[in-house]
Amino acid sequence: MITFLRFSVWLLLFVCPTLAFTQERDTLTAEKMMTPLDTPLRITNINPYITLHVDSLLQYKLNINKPAEQYYWYLRNAPVGLKIQEQTGLLTFKAEKKYFLSGKLKYDIPYQVKLGVQHLDHPEEHIDTTITLLFFNTEIIASRIKPTVSNVVFLEESDTLSFQLQCEQGSYPITAIKFFASYPIKPLKQANNCDESFTWNPGYDFVKDNDSGKQRSVLLYFVGATQYQIKDTAIVRVVVRDALNYPVALREHQLLNKNLNNYILQLKYLFLQLDTRIKKNKTTRTTFDLTSATTAMSGAILATSSSESAKNLSKILPSVGVTLVPVKEAVAPAKVYDQNQAALVRTAIKRLDYVRNDQQLIGEKDPDILRKTQKLRDELKQTQVQLIDVPLELVSNLSEEDLNAYFNSPEVTKKYRVSKK
Repeated sequence: MITFLRFSVWLLLFVCPTLAFTQERDTLTAEKMMTPLDTPLRITNINPYITLHVDSLLQYKLNINKPAEQYYWYLRNAPVGLKIQEQTGLLTFKAEKKYFLSGKLKYDIPYQVKLGVQHLDHPEEHIDTTITLLFFNTEIIASRIKPTVSNVVFLEESDTLSFQLQCEQGSYPITAIKFFASYPIKPLKQANNCDESFTWNPGYDFVKDNDSGKQRSVLLYFVGATQYQIKDTAIVRVVVRDALNYPVALREHQLLNKNLNNYILQLKYLFLQLDTRIKKNKTTRTTFDLTSATTAMSGAILATSSSESAKNLSKILPSVGVTLVPVKEAVAPAKVYDQNQAALVRTAIKRLDYVRNDQQLIGEKDPDILRKTQKLRDELKQTQVQLIDVPLELVSNLSEEDLNAYFNSPEVTKKYRVSKK
């Protein structure tokens, strides 16, 4: 019994201090756990990516890990309509459709918004972060192709048609453009995408002779497609009118002018031959006339002579003079026909020279080229018909300068000038 009492006293002396120490330690641990720690400021429910539908309403309460009444909230670079309450951190936004129709907001474009919270008394205690807003719309807005010309275009042959294909981009932008035409054509430049140019030049032979009204209509189809094969078609009606093929008309005028010059040279050479023949015949007839007159005068002189033989000779000489007249007509008859032909040829040359100079082309593109060409053709044909019986010598040993010098000489001009009576 005494031993048991001793053991109990010893146990109490050993255990009691240990229990007291353990109780004190637990009390300190509990007090330490009740004391708040100085933790860094953070947002506890941040959502970095928010997607909103058009006409939807956003109400999002942001929380922090410290008492909210000591802090205030702010936004930077916020889109139109996005607000936050400074004391509560309530983020609100109403995605009204008018913002998108006016262009202040756009679909499918991420908006980076800077969001922050700061202590009222200690500005150094703050936090900044970023959230992303994306707006989408389930309504499909069709994309349209808009050519920069009217629906109907009037064009003349050889003129260049050039315009740009612009696009009104909707929900899904146009990614490619295909071209078709109601008549096979070869564009100089084809537009395969938006904001590219289409260029076409119809040739002079585009409009055929059997086309009604001397014009031909062509429908140009521009089919735009999105990545989801949503298509839109723009149609341009081009009316091509028949136009003068000026290069061909110019070559025709030049060829006709060349033929006219050659014909004038032939006429000048013919005139030279006729005039030379008339000159020779005139010289011969003049010689006969002088001989006949000399013989008759010699007979009259010898008749006054005292010699009988001279008187007898004076009776013969007048008969000889008279005899020379039929000889003159037989040897060198009067060239009345040649004289008329020479005058006619000279008149024709003068008229053709005047017409050729009057129908010359003016400027790079003379609008009256067809009329002038037809006038030259008519005058040439009329002159050829008028002088159809006049023999033309095709070979000449004189140059153009020699023929012009002879034709325009004062002697010829005086000889064939019309006399005033």
